[in-house]
Formats: sequence, structure tokens, C-alpha cells
Amino acid sequence: MPAWSEISAQISRSTGIPFAVETISSVGGGCINQTHRIEGNGQRFFVKLNNAESLAMFDAEAAGLQEIHNTRALRVPMPICRGRNTSEAWLVLEYLEMGRATRGSAAALGAGLAAMHHFTSGKFGWTRDNTIGATPQINQSCADWIEFWRRHRLGYQLRLAGVNGYTGRLQAQGEQLLEKLHFFFPGPQPVASLLHGDLWSGNHDFDDAARPVLFDPAVYYGDRETDIAMTELFGGFSEAFYAAYREAYPLDAGYETRKTLYNLYHILNHLNLFGDGYLHQAQQAISRLLAEVN
Repeated sequence: MPAWSEISAQISRSTGIPFAVETISSVGGGCINQTHRIEGNGQRFFVKLNNAESLAMFDAEAAGLQEIHNTRALRVPMPICRGRNTSEAWLVLEYLEMGRATRGSAAALGAGLAAMHHFTSGKFGWTRDNTIGATPQINQSCADWIEFWRRHRLGYQLRLAGVNGYTGRLQAQGEQLLEKLHFFFPGPQPVASLLHGDLWSGNHDFDDAARPVLFDPAVYYGDRETDIAMTELFGGFSEAFYAAYREAYPLDAGYETRKTLYNLYHILNHLNLFGDGYLHQAQQAISRLLAEVN
């Protein structure tokens, strides 16, 4: 059973307001954590539960939410507290009531994301590693974007795929692609922008005032095109979102090719997490990219 008494006591200490769980409602949507809405004393919180070894993952998620919040560009559920006992770890977040998007909500999301991307760092990566789904995401600081993408994104996922038994053509063509990454960046090095890092349609919503909300980040500083590319990978973002983003922060020449390069990271991650169903898609993407530079 979840340690609700421990969680309640920690919430009380963190907020300075007495809290005791009265009702617990399971909330769907995630495949990694158990998620619940808890209520008591007129308060509501959103709670993620996992095994005790997951505290570091929750620490990184809370830090990522705080990093985005600090920009004041887009709303996120604020971290309340986190902890663990011998059997499980938890992350308690502000509970946000979701509503329905209005005509301007998608445009507000696009403009807000552009504003967030204007928050930059002198180096690529972040102050800590985190996860992309359940996979470790290495954010070791690097001054060169191509090297960062080669070592800590595509290279990491390709090595993991090899460990998982995906060898042969995937590895051979993947190595060729890693050697040719510089061909996709003929201009100046990208700016190291603050990224959500896992921006698919399931990781954003609109609150009861129709304001955009981001959650479940995999934060780091990198090329802003990676966030935009992922919005296109699985769909779910409107033309109003893209128009507002481009008006606020136009994309650079070459994006239409680089988005395949950036989405390959997520396709390989899905291959490593979910198996063979993503192998053909990964091979197709690599072949298409190699055709651009051969």
C-alpha cells in the first residue's frame, strides 16, 4: 500500500498547512508511474508513485518543472515535495484543474514555447541527468552541439539498441550517420535554449482558464528545433500553434531535414523501450538522412 500517512505528513511540512488524505482517485495517462489525485482539508494534490529507486528520477523532474517555471513563459504544476521509504518513492505536485482550449489557446502555447526557448545557456546539456521516458538521458555539459548530439543523444541510443540486440544494418548505418552529422549544420552553431525535451501532445494541456500547461519534462539546453520536431512526430498540435511560434521565433533554414535527425532520437528510444515495432521506422529515418549527405 502507498505510504499515504508519510506523504500527508511531508505535504504538511512542505506547505505549512495541515493535510491528511481523505480521498484517493487513480488518474490515468502514464505508463511509467502510478498517478493519483489526493484530497483532504479542502486541498488537492497530484501524486506520482514508483519504486524506491525512482527518487532520483523524481528529483530531476521536479528540478525540470522549476526550471521551466522560472522562465514565467508557460505554466507547469509546481513541485510540492518528494520522498521515499523502503518500498516506494513519490513526487507530489500542485493539482491543476484542466479545462477546454479556446480559440487562442494553441497560439498561446506556441508563443509561450517561443518565449521559453529564448532562455539560454552558454553550454548544451544541463546541471543533472534525467530520463526520457524510462531511459536515462545524459546531460553532461558540452560546448559543441554536434558533439553533444553525437555522444549523448543518437550515439547513446544506438549503443543501447546494440545492447538490446539491434545490430547489423541499424548499427552500420547509424555509425555512418554519426560521422556525417556536421553536414546537417552548415550555418552557425544553434543557441542552447531551454527545452521541454519530451514535447508530444500527451505532455501538454490547457487549464480551467484555457491557459497552456506543460508537464512531464525531460529538460536540458539544446537546439530549440528538437522541441518543435517532436511536436510533429506524433501529431496533435494545430497550425495555430506553429504559426504563433514562427511569428515569435522563426525557424532556421534546414529545419525540414533536421527534424528527422532530431526525431530519430525519440524513435530509437521507443525502439529501446517498446521493441521491434519501431525498428523499420528507425532504419527508414537513418536511410533518409544518409541520402541527404551521400
